[in-house]
Amino acid sequence: MKLRKMNLGLLLAGCLSFFSQCSEPALPTAPPPQTIKGTYYLTKADQSVLFSQQETGLGIARNEDYPTIKLDASKSYQEMEGFGYTLTGGSAMHLQNMSAPARKALLKELFGKEANDIGISYLRLSVGASDLDSYVFSYNDLSEGQTDVDQNNFSLAPDKQYLIPIIKEILEINPEIKFLASPWSPPVWMKDNGNSIGGSLLPEYYDSYALYLSKYVKEMASEGITIHAMTIQNEPLHDGNNPSLYMPAHEQAEFVGMHLGPKFREENITTKIIIYDHNADRMDYPQEVLQNSTAAPYVDGTAFHLYGGDINNLSDLHQSFPNKNLYFTEQWVGARKISRKI
Repeated sequence: MKLRKMNLGLLLAGCLSFFSQCSEPALPTAPPPQTIKGTYYLTKADQSVLFSQQETGLGIARNEDYPTIKLDASKSYQEMEGFGYTLTGGSAMHLQNMSAPARKALLKELFGKEANDIGISYLRLSVGASDLDSYVFSYNDLSEGQTDVDQNNFSLAPDKQYLIPIIKEILEINPEIKFLASPWSPPVWMKDNGNSIGGSLLPEYYDSYALYLSKYVKEMASEGITIHAMTIQNEPLHDGNNPSLYMPAHEQAEFVGMHLGPKFREENITTKIIIYDHNADRMDYPQEVLQNSTAAPYVDGTAFHLYGGDINNLSDLHQSFPNKNLYFTEQWVGARKISRKI
């Protein structure tokens, strides 16, 4: 199907309202500029405007420089697992602090499937605390000098205060939603620096950490929450967050191939294992893991952030490993508050 060169604003408006008529649009003859009116709400970082309703009119003129868009319905490419966001512990806390009716209305708008709902279909969760929780925790925190290789003290208790209740409310609205989980750090007693910031996972605890992650999947399942996929480590080459962990590619390959993958298979856990979970500027990392003959059979695909590197690198990775999936798991955006002198 070819779309001839024409006014892009008119084409979009026509396709949104009359999609069945958009297969061969006629080239318009010198249409007059159109105006699209809309309403939106604006908040500025300097707080000069706070959630204030705005009205605008955008004039759209004919432009012969727009490119030709060609759609070939006979070809298909990747399937989409879903679209969504991260549900952080901090967000769950604020949601829980809302009144029940207000929270219900908000969750319905975000996760519902009716005409005016957003229809979020995928959520990322942190395994233990992320750097957007109110405090740092794991599911097996011990006093200094103690260890628990058999994970007898494992408990989801920190998530049961805010996160899990919110997830259950979301599941009531959309039972088909999928969850991806990402750890920011293992318990500190497993790390070579004994700290929640940075450090590496000690090899003697690889089996114990695989058990920790498998217990997370099973305990969440007992709460009615199916973990569809899991990345091995959030940003494994960035060890400055609190919490965080440094895990180079050869360590991740060994952990997946010799410990986590076999543990999931032993426990009949079908959660997908996804590697890397970092920027597109270090393609050598996923390449090294996917070239590892022991790790690769357990790996479903590679997850990316886009704070660095070129997104086209993902296509190159796909060409090299066409049977492995690609995931885009994080792009944090925000604005700094600007101080003003009065």
